[in-house]
Amino acid sequence: MSTFMAKAETVERRWFVIDAAGKPLGKTAVKAADILRGKHRPEFTPHVDCGEFVIIVNADKAILTGRKLEQKYYIRHSGYIGGLKKVQYKELMEQRPEKAMELAVKRMLPDNTVGRKSFTRLHVYAGEEHPHAAQKPIAVD
Repeated sequence: MSTFMAKAETVERRWFVIDAAGKPLGKTAVKAADILRGKHRPEFTPHVDCGEFVIIVNADKAILTGRKLEQKYYIRHSGYIGGLKKVQYKELMEQRPEKAMELAVKRMLPDNTVGRKSFTRLHVYAGEEHPHAAQKPIAVD
């Protein structure tokens, strides 16, 4: 008996929709990252991009538990001296909730070509509406 290896050309991709309303941001991001990566499939192969498309709606209604809104920061550096940029998650969730969800999912994906390609299939929306109804997405609990 030989080990099955999936091929990128033969993978059939489906669309999934995740509702983030009232759910922790991190738990929603984990679920999205697993689907983007293809870990829910029985034919999952680590070096092959066999993931699906993911739509996350109601990103503005996702919650952060504990005191993360006040204590957690999104930190980035420009590369120049004194170029440290810090944004509190309270501000990030008020101004750009889609960005907060994208950052959480992106950092859960591998930092290689498979992770970068998987991230392109993520679509995040702050509200209930999304323009992907024609793809007939499957709702994820």
